[in-house]
Amino acid sequence: MAGSTQGDTPRTTATGPAGRAAREPVTARWRAKLYRVRVRLRRTGVDYFRGDGADWLAFTALALAVPLLVLANVLFPDWCPPTALVLPVLAGALLLRPGTLVLLYAAAAFGLIAESLIHTGEKVASERPESYVYGVTPGAALVVGAVGIAGLLVAQFRRRVGVPWRGGSTMLFDLRERIRVQSRVPDLPAGWHADMALRPAGGQSFSGDFVVATRTGSGRRVLEAVLADVSGKGMDAGSRALLLSGAFGGLLGSLPAHDFLPAANGYLLRQDWDEGFATAVHLVLDLDTGEYELLSAGHLPGMHRLAGAGRWEVKEAEGPLLGVYDGAKFEGVRGRLGPGDLLLLCTDGMVELPGRDLTEGMDRLMGESDRLVAAAAQTESARGGAATRLIDTVAKDVNDDRAVLLIWRQ
Repeated sequence: MAGSTQGDTPRTTATGPAGRAAREPVTARWRAKLYRVRVRLRRTGVDYFRGDGADWLAFTALALAVPLLVLANVLFPDWCPPTALVLPVLAGALLLRPGTLVLLYAAAAFGLIAESLIHTGEKVASERPESYVYGVTPGAALVVGAVGIAGLLVAQFRRRVGVPWRGGSTMLFDLRERIRVQSRVPDLPAGWHADMALRPAGGQSFSGDFVVATRTGSGRRVLEAVLADVSGKGMDAGSRALLLSGAFGGLLGSLPAHDFLPAANGYLLRQDWDEGFATAVHLVLDLDTGEYELLSAGHLPGMHRLAGAGRWEVKEAEGPLLGVYDGAKFEGVRGRLGPGDLLLLCTDGMVELPGRDLTEGMDRLMGESDRLVAAAAQTESARGGAATRLIDTVAKDVNDDRAVLLIWRQ
């Protein structure tokens, strides 16, 4: 046979691709087709929600919903009023780009016109036109129009920010969780315990106060922690706190301890913010000896409770605010945490109230901390959540960002 060699099996319809396809069960072929369709739809959806794909699929679904709602309004006017058209309009504001959203609005407008014409015709044709109560009222049209304007503003904002659908909320949630992770004090060796709590102003999710901490030095036997307070509060200071917490976290442990605040001051000055100052306290604690140094940039003093003497020492270091002028100098103050001692660092939201002296607020904070220490001495589990309980006791209803860092030596 021409084109074949000895030993080869001649290709026939029964043994070729067409033959295999003919023998293949019909259900298997349909399963393969459905699988390919499902993969394609999934890829399209992923691309869309990432902002890489077209929004034709969402537009088609929402545009088809408009005539269905019109039909439901005509057949069941008691259950589906004309204002039901705000449902695809709202969904479009979250899913569609502004240009495509305008096309959906045009479809909704034609839907309202169709409902109005149909109900007007039914009213004229009815035996008692004065008793016909269905139709598109001016109020219903205004409601749909107002929701459409608000939706268009939302879509334009999403486009300006450059995030699809709920991507902006997802991004903010991710940033908030990163701040929380970064604010955790690293695990300490036996004999040491640390507890930290942040409470934003007004119950919001973002705070102008933040903590960054890490273990440095030979054998990671030094704890470095920075408690900072950005000017402003709540969401106003949240964006600046996000930026500074990342920058401070990168600087901490990468520089000698006495170079950290000057570097942070220089970084803040380079941002050139209108309201760009911040306060910070930098703790450097030797976990072997208990010796520590506090360096402050216009921050509240640290409070050291001496277990043996049963009294408090106020550790006030000297230094200007961060972001005020270049070449600032920061002088530290030293101390030593002995067995049973407690070191308390906080932001001004814990001690400042209108009409109350700062010293009075610090006295109250140290008094409540004494009771907290007494409870913690009874059981080690009482130390967990101690910082949160301190905020709830001293400054629960204060409309300011609050942060507390407690470090015990057993």
